[in-house]
Amino acid sequence: MYDAEAPDAELSRSPLWNPDLAPTPMSRRTWSTYNIAALWIGMSVVITTYTLASGLMQQGMNWYQALGTILLGNVIVLLPMVLNAHAGTKYGISFPVLCRASFGVRGANVAAILRAIVACGWFGIQTWIGGLALDALMRAAWSGWANLPGATWIAFGFFWLIQVAIILKGTEGIKVLESWSAPLLLSGGAILLWWGVHNGGGLGHILSESSRLRQGTTPFWTLFPAALTANIGYWATLSLNIPDFTRYAKSQRSQVLGQVLGLPATMTAFAFIGVAVTSATIVIFGKAIWDPVELISRIGSPSVIIFGAIVILAAQLTTNMAANVVSPSNDFSNLSPKRISYVTGGLITAVVGIAMMPWRLYSDAAAYIFTWLIGYSSLMGALGGILIADYWIVRRQQLAVRELFLVNGRYAYVNGFNWRAIAALVFAVLPVLPGFLHAAATPGGQVADQNFLDRLYTFAWFVTFGLSFVIYLILMRTRATAGDLVQENSATMSRAA
Repeated sequence: MYDAEAPDAELSRSPLWNPDLAPTPMSRRTWSTYNIAALWIGMSVVITTYTLASGLMQQGMNWYQALGTILLGNVIVLLPMVLNAHAGTKYGISFPVLCRASFGVRGANVAAILRAIVACGWFGIQTWIGGLALDALMRAAWSGWANLPGATWIAFGFFWLIQVAIILKGTEGIKVLESWSAPLLLSGGAILLWWGVHNGGGLGHILSESSRLRQGTTPFWTLFPAALTANIGYWATLSLNIPDFTRYAKSQRSQVLGQVLGLPATMTAFAFIGVAVTSATIVIFGKAIWDPVELISRIGSPSVIIFGAIVILAAQLTTNMAANVVSPSNDFSNLSPKRISYVTGGLITAVVGIAMMPWRLYSDAAAYIFTWLIGYSSLMGALGGILIADYWIVRRQQLAVRELFLVNGRYAYVNGFNWRAIAALVFAVLPVLPGFLHAAATPGGQVADQNFLDRLYTFAWFVTFGLSFVIYLILMRTRATAGDLVQENSATMSRAA
């Protein structure tokens, strides 16, 4: 059987193996329930979560409809999150290595690169937001900052360099960052909420003012499908590559409890803080201030600005490092394990993320929700359906770990590709493609007069997940029955022992 503590010489020479992609040995599986929960707190407490409900309210939802949609979306995405996390904890393997079982040892790169491209886009968006936050805070703290040529781009570049420095520290640096930042982020959110309630005349009063945040008149049930899909899409990426983190978990209990405690509650609570505090600004300043950076600048005292800067920059760093660096670093490494390490993959992510011009991706809130979030959720749903069908139904949680690293092993299929997984991915995405193209060509991304294909697109994640799950199972039955595959894998593990 494969020994993660001391892999044999033959395996370590495999072109599919490197120390970063190798299964995590038990000695390094040190992440407790708190570490997993802190990971999710660190990723959830971020400016895009603070403003998430605002995008829904601007379209016409009230505050409790927006929060209910966010909560439901996160509860739904938690299920594939926990299911995909299981393999990471059981076998200590990362997302691209898990993909080798279903897509083939070479075909896994298709799934990995699709995930990596989305992560690069997110990395760029969060870096741009972090740069804007740093720029605004510098303007508030020092009047001369605004006179510097290209001040915004300087702040953007500096924030990018901070992240590159953290990338060079590897995954252990991310664990420390998340664990220490979680209490700071929670306390910062609580203080901001206290300020809003205290100065806005009480929680009931400020929530009554939230109706003034609504700008659109679209009926709730018209908005709901796309809004729910967008909120699932928000973490659909992590529902795939969660093994990248749970490979370090102490037990299945740690990963399940950590995720259940850390994700839905934190996302909904911080979105609520965003709505409540923004509503309070209507009472206090006479207008809605959506941006927490602008709000901290308006509050004004140097101590508040400094503390706010630390909290906001920590929020952006914790989210970006965990959500948008770990996965693409492993994914790019999977392309050529002997040439690309985890750190090199992270540096590639940092460069590609900027090349995708994130200032354009984030320039329109409606397009951000209805084109970016829903659009990539269709790809993530299709990949998730295949991974869960393969691991839970076809293989019944049994993997021959050693052969995941062999070019001509059990998971080689045909020239390293499982065409059944590729076909399931393509056929699952095709039905929502017309709706995506229509939304992408429409200003704001939201199509008013929807036909059947447009309505299908609003359920993109559900459609592609369900189709890929069913199609993959059907196609795999033509190769062997589920029982046959389990027996084959068991035999392989016996021979490797």
